[in-house]
Amino acid sequence: MLALGQVVWRTVLIYFVVLVLMRLMGKREIAQLSPFDFAVAIMIAEVAVLPMESLEIPLSRGLLPLLILTILEIGFSYLSLHSRWLRRLVYGEPQLVIWEGKVLHREMRRARYNLDDLLAQLREKGYHDPSEVACAVLESSGRLSVIPKSEYRPLTRGDLGLPPVPAGPVHVLVADGEILEDNLKAAGVDRDWLFRELEKQGFKELRAVFLATLSPQGKLFVSPKEEEGGKLPK
Repeated sequence: MLALGQVVWRTVLIYFVVLVLMRLMGKREIAQLSPFDFAVAIMIAEVAVLPMESLEIPLSRGLLPLLILTILEIGFSYLSLHSRWLRRLVYGEPQLVIWEGKVLHREMRRARYNLDDLLAQLREKGYHDPSEVACAVLESSGRLSVIPKSEYRPLTRGDLGLPPVPAGPVHVLVADGEILEDNLKAAGVDRDWLFRELEKQGFKELRAVFLATLSPQGKLFVSPKEEEGGKLPK
């Protein structure tokens, strides 16, 4: 029973330690990690498991490698901000794989990037023919950035001679029946305005609102939720 308690205690502690360390290393999605960052993340995961599996390993010896790996990762990230040479060494550099509709075979070989992967990522971007692409760059994260030729680009309001539409973030004002005060301030509105607009759309109680967002054009979108006691619009 004592051993079981130690396992639980170690697991909870290491979980929060790893959580803090990953936050210290910065916010990035898995798909945006460089091979170096991904390798460090795997090493941290492997090292973190050892003191959880074996009670014979002192907790301090299990946490020390985690701390060292985190310091190295943060240190390399900081140094790479000031050294282009180090960035290229550790994280690699983008490579041009398509130019004016022509696939650059030599560059693909240098990147060890095969044709099937290229065509698959082009399809994900909505392009089925490399001849439609003016420029495609394989980023250091492994993602493909695509710039289409002018004749294949989607029409914009500028192309049609229309005035521009205000751009900006969509503010979530209500989430699951709860008002997000910071977003209200960022959107430049207040509770009174929100309640008036909700009432115009037939919402008498806030708990009947599942989601409410305000677009840069000032349009309020409201999605109701079915909840006992909540009054939904007719």
